[in-house]
Amino acid sequence: MSCNCENDENKKKSRRSFLRKLSIGLGGLIGAAMSVPLIDAILEPVVGNRKKTWRKIGVSSDFKVGKMTHVRFRNASTYDWSKKIEESEAYLYRNRDNTLKAFKVNCSHLGCPVRWQEGSHMFLCPCHGGAFYSDGKRAAGPPNRPLYQYEVREENGIVELLTGRIPITNIDV
Repeated sequence: MSCNCENDENKKKSRRSFLRKLSIGLGGLIGAAMSVPLIDAILEPVVGNRKKTWRKIGVSSDFKVGKMTHVRFRNASTYDWSKKIEESEAYLYRNRDNTLKAFKVNCSHLGCPVRWQEGSHMFLCPCHGGAFYSDGKRAAGPPNRPLYQYEVREENGIVELLTGRIPITNIDV
């Protein structure tokens, strides 16, 4: 009997080559599977459903002339994970001419939450020192845009905001 060592070497190389290719293939498959949510998040603002919905936020008597009112409403998102963040917020102000203005609670700089300061009649952002007047216009700090305003309608004593699905960033509402 003779030893065919050359044949054993080919089998080892063949096995090694197979395992290398299998590792690369599995790694690629896992990487592709993990990138699907990221790709979806990147493309969703461009190709996603941009349907907007009127959300009831209260009755007319809730909003007094000259007073800023903080309200909460249901997020329009259709994603299951958004149940954790299913409420959003806004500030509403009834002007002397009885019209309503509604402002998003996020600073136009980096999306930090702004708070209405009754004493100064201004919105202040504690994160970077942004300040906005009661009409939403920029007063000071790094923001270079006014606060985002929601469209408001008041019909039959019901006040509603026009909202869309709320994204993770402050790019759109």
